[in-house]
Amino acid sequence: MGKRYFCDYCDRSFQDNLHNRKKHINGVQHQRARKAWFDLFRDAATTLTEEQDKKVCRKFQQTGRCDFGNNCRFSHMSEEDLERLKLQAEEERRAKEKGTSGKDYGIDAPIDLWLSKRKKQNKPVPINSSERDETEVSDFHLPPGLPDLQNLPPSLRPPSSRTWNFPSNIEWG
Repeated sequence: MGKRYFCDYCDRSFQDNLHNRKKHINGVQHQRARKAWFDLFRDAATTLTEEQDKKVCRKFQQTGRCDFGNNCRFSHMSEEDLERLKLQAEEERRAKEKGTSGKDYGIDAPIDLWLSKRKKQNKPVPINSSERDETEVSDFHLPPGLPDLQNLPPSLRPPSSRTWNFPSNIEWG
């Protein structure tokens, strides 16, 4: 059967070879689907200038629908839609003028707060177990938020260093 190539833009698959892939990528359907995908992420100012440069679609204005859909070279936006787009473009412009340093948006404070919380959470919690000797040193620490080891069943408790007494002359493997 061979390898198949799946195009995310067109939502279809075909046999993967150089000829088929070039033919698909240069095809009208793929170009339109790719443009439609990237148009979703355009800023409002760019969309506004493009829509203002276009003439109004007569068929869409009269009937409320157009046979060409998104591929129509005329504008399908009403005056209300253009006004909303203008407001959105103005808001984006104002946000850009404020700057992206983060201080204007108050982003620095939450990051510092998050870092301090993370530092507190990552501090090791010593094991509270009455079964262990006071002289025994353990490298095991419970993550924060978990119950004490005394509340765990014996099968889930970490092994003590006494259980790991192996003779030194054992060869592994």
